[in-house]
Amino acid sequence: MPRSMPDLVHEDALGGLIAGVDEAGRGPLAGPVCAAAVILDRGMIPVGLNDSKMLSATKRNILFDLIHAQAHVAIGWASVEEIDALNIREASLLAMRRAVEGLAICPDTALIDGNACPRELPCHGVTLVKGDAKSLSIAAASIIAKVARDRVMAGLAKAHPGYGWEVNQGYPTAAHLAALQDMGVTPHHRRSFRPVHNILLSQVAQHIDSKK
Repeated sequence: MPRSMPDLVHEDALGGLIAGVDEAGRGPLAGPVCAAAVILDRGMIPVGLNDSKMLSATKRNILFDLIHAQAHVAIGWASVEEIDALNIREASLLAMRRAVEGLAICPDTALIDGNACPRELPCHGVTLVKGDAKSLSIAAASIIAKVARDRVMAGLAKAHPGYGWEVNQGYPTAAHLAALQDMGVTPHHRRSFRPVHNILLSQVAQHIDSKK
């Protein structure tokens, strides 16, 4: 059975001005988490708009530009330091709130991907599990967040070659984990994430042993 495409059913049910909100980068070992908020123009919805995970990188980049040109868009970030201080869930919600707050116009409702709503939103918030596959507004936000974060990681990869961030975006691939073991932890790694934390502990233990 073919997979259904996202639509505007949830936006229509809510009524008013709707901002779709999604994040990218919860799972990586390195880099910030990114969130996007998008208010679509019902008369100018880009053709082929879909959940970012269902699109090629080329298609995502094309839609990224089209969404920016045809919709109200804002991006919010939470840093590696905030991720380590708050935990990734709370940092992701913080990035989502920042994205909604960054919109040039305040929506009536923020339609949030997932099951948790950020605190202190400037508008009403409604959650939608797997919303990027159901809502066109959230699908648009998923594309913006994904492409924006991928571009940041590609930039960081130039400053820190060898970890493969230009292709793995900081996710714990075998190549990334091997590079962590060989080259160590960078300032862009999330120290609260277990693989990074364990390497740091191992380095401390080795340093102690060397002093004996």
